[in-house]
Order: sequence, then C-alpha cells, then structure tokens
Amino acid sequence: MSFEKCVVSLSGGMDSSTLLLNAIEKVGAENVTAVSFYYGQKHELELIKAEQLIGYLKQQGYAVKYGLISLHGLDKLLRSSLINDDWEVPEGHYQQDNMKETVVPNRNKIFSSIVQAIALSEATSTNSNVAIALGIHSGDHTCYVDTRPEFRDADDVAFRLGNWDAEKVSYYAPYLEGDKFAILNNGIRLCEQLGLDFDEVYSRTNTSYKPVKVGDSWYSDYKSASSVERILAFVELGQPDPVQYADETGLVSWETARDHAINCEKDFKENN
Repeated sequence: MSFEKCVVSLSGGMDSSTLLLNAIEKVGAENVTAVSFYYGQKHELELIKAEQLIGYLKQQGYAVKYGLISLHGLDKLLRSSLINDDWEVPEGHYQQDNMKETVVPNRNKIFSSIVQAIALSEATSTNSNVAIALGIHSGDHTCYVDTRPEFRDADDVAFRLGNWDAEKVSYYAPYLEGDKFAILNNGIRLCEQLGLDFDEVYSRTNTSYKPVKVGDSWYSDYKSASSVERILAFVELGQPDPVQYADETGLVSWETARDHAINCEKDFKENN
C-alpha cells in the first residue's frame, strides 16, 4: 500500500537514524513523526543522540515532529542486562549466545503498540495512509526474535482485529533482508540525496549498549557486541566511524576500536 505519512521509532542508533532519513526522502520531513522511548536503559546516551540528530536535521531544513515517550518505572519490573544494574552488559561478538542477555522482555511489542496507536491516530485525523517504518534487518533475527517477520505479521493481525480503520496503516521495512553494511550504504546515498553530511549525521547516533563516561561526557564503548557489529560495518564500508569511542582508560582512537572488532570477528570464526 502506498502511504503519505510515516511514523518512525527512533532509538538513536545507526539503523533507526538511517530509517529516519529514508522516511524523510520518501514522504518529506513535514509528513514524518519520530518517537523515542525511555525504558530505564543504561545506554540512555542513545536518547541524547536522537535529540541531537533531530536538532541537526531541523537546522538543515528537515524539521520532523518528534516526541520522547517515558516508560519510567518499567525497568524496576523487567529483567535484562540493558536495564538492571546488577547485570553486566556482555562483551564479545554479536552472534555469541550471551547476546541474549541484552533482550528486554517483550520490548518491541510494547513499542509497537504505542507506535501503532500513533500511526492510527495520524491516519484517522488527517484521512491519510500512514506507514510504520521499521528498521529491522537480517542481523537482528537470530537473537531478537521480536524483530522477525513472523512476529511482525502476528502483531499486525492483533492490531487489525482490535482497531477500527486499521487498514489505513501499513508497514515499511526497507532493510528487512539487509545487514548493517547495507544500511550504511543506504545512509551514504540518503545523505547525498538530502544534502546532509554523513559524518555529522552518524556522529549523532549511538549503537553502544555499554557507554563509557569520561569526564562529564558519555562515549560509545567498543567492546560490547552491539558496538562490534557497528564497527565491523564501518570497516566493510572502508571509512572511519565518526563516533568517538572510549574505554576505562579514556578516549581511544578509531584504529583501536577497529582492530578490537576485527580481532573479535576473527576469534569468533576460529572458534565456531
């Protein structure tokens, strides 16, 4: 189904930020709504980055409607290494079994219910066809079962059974068969098309599940699995990641982050 408006769930990460550019190109910034969620995540840096990106886009003439939705208190009731202080976020390769420790129970269902409500409200109030943009990609499917097409389809059935006018809402998932490298490649094209600086855009993103505080500021780590996956995508792209990385010793160079990710990938392949 064709659509005139789009709702994007903007985590502040690389994937959803690229998706936001994709939506802007497809329907125009004035027809895009972006929403972020606070659910007690340790990597709250992603929300800071999301707001920075929204601000940068506005400066460049792409003002989108943006809202931050707080699910304050949810972290006290759920169990995941991403939200519980007594549980360390795992390090290593993103295909290792310990990545399952980063799963937040029913997270995408919680988010999708809210995004569906926003999209349906937009559709009925403007008499428009509205798409829910999803940044899910093939690299997520192994660990995060709530990013699989089967889940999305089942969730969609429930949405349509429970709402009038749900036929006005559809889904847009341009990266479903791709990976982070494919997403970055699309990001390069989108930045060129929209007249944006690639480094300015992606320096305003955070993929790290384990940010490091240096002085008064937070920076991406380079050892957690999510960071390794991102860094390897930039390695494949053949250019440095504009994000500043750090560890317990302080800020580190791109070369340090790059070499760690490459060695992590090598070790994983040799042992699996």
